[in-house]
Amino acid sequence: MTTQKRILVVDDEPDLTLAIRKRLEKEGFLTDVAYDGSEAMAKVEANPPDAIVLDVMMPEMDGYAVCSKLKNDSRYEEIPILMLTAVADHVGSTKYSHYGGKAMDADDYIPKGPESTEEIIAGVKRLLE
Repeated sequence: MTTQKRILVVDDEPDLTLAIRKRLEKEGFLTDVAYDGSEAMAKVEANPPDAIVLDVMMPEMDGYAVCSKLKNDSRYEEIPILMLTAVADHVGSTKYSHYGGKAMDADDYIPKGPESTEEIIAGVKRLLE
C-alpha cells in the first residue's frame, strides 16, 4: 500500500494557496498550508512534509530564508522545495537567485500566478519521483 505524500504549500496569497491546495488534493496528495515563512518553519519542525511549494516574497520570513534554513539543516535538507517566484523568467537554473546574487538550493523554480497551478502540480510530481 502506497502512503499519500504530504505537501506543504507556503504563500501569503490565500486565493492562490487554496487553488494549489485543491489541485494537489485532487491528485491524491495530503496538504497543509502556511501563510508566511515563520509559520512554515514551525509546521516543518512539527511534522516534516514530503515536499514544499514555497513562495519567494512573503512577510515575516521570505522564501529565501526558509529555503536556506531548511537546506542547511540535516533534518530537513532532503525535503524537495519548489519555489514560486514572480521573477522566474530571469531564473536560468535552480542555483540562481536575484536575491543579492546568492545561490539558492531550491530544487526547482516555477513562475508564480493563478495560471501556473498545473505547472506547479507537474513540478511537485517531478520532485517526488
